Amino acid sequence: MSTDQPPPGQPSDDDPFRKKPPPDQPPSTPPPPPPPSGGGPYDTGGPYDTGGPGGPTGPGGPGGPAGPGGPAGPGPGGGSPYGDPYGGGPYGTPPPPYSGGAADPLAGMPPLAPTGKRIAARIVDILIVGVPLGLIGWLLGMFDSYNSDDWDEVSTMSDGKSLIWQLVTMVVYIGYDTYFTAKDGRTVGKRLMNLRVAMLNSGMIPETNASLLRAVVLWVPALICCFCLWWIINLVMVLVDKPYKQGLHDKAAKTVVVSTT
Repeated sequence: MSTDQPPPGQPSDDDPFRKKPPPDQPPSTPPPPPPPSGGGPYDTGGPYDTGGPGGPTGPGGPGGPAGPGGPAGPGPGGGSPYGDPYGGGPYGTPPPPYSGGAADPLAGMPPLAPTGKRIAARIVDILIVGVPLGLIGWLLGMFDSYNSDDWDEVSTMSDGKSLIWQLVTMVVYIGYDTYFTAKDGRTVGKRLMNLRVAMLNSGMIPETNASLLRAVVLWVPALICCFCLWWIINLVMVLVDKPYKQGLHDKAAKTVVVSTT
């Protein structure tokens, strides 16, 4: 075995006992994860999001404004996905702002019929039906009993004939009003006065059921017991009712009377 020693001076690079250890290096750290492409972790635009603003690229919640990269959420802030629950005015036109910010209930409707024209139209209809009925009743002797001198005879004949005549009159008036209202919303009197009956919620011509209900409520009380009083009550109702000027028969059938010119 050789006993030679290395020469003095710089240590050899091959000497494992004389090498200096390498300098310490800091431990490597993983790079931070990239930011998510959507909004914040709680901004999902879900059904329970109460309207916060959107994230960097995500949509806003219901009622909230849009984030820079997403659309506005549904609701007051971005337009309701269900539309106006009331569908605008009753005649198809969206209502403009009304007093106090509420929708104008008359928006989109033709002008309501003037009360004077409604009275004139009703008088015309009463005459159109009443005059022929009176002539027929006279020809049939419905009123002869009133010329008798015997009070008992008058009472007996009046009870029977008046009941029959009352039923006939009621059927004719109700049939007249129902037929013309369901046909085009206009009786002869309303046609002369340029008026029309319309459904309040749509403006359409009333169907037969609504027309019949309207006529029954209008004529039955008037022809049974209180002709003049019933007309006065209905007239007062039209004058004071706001905003649609509905009589009791209109309220029962959900109709209004409007002008056609």
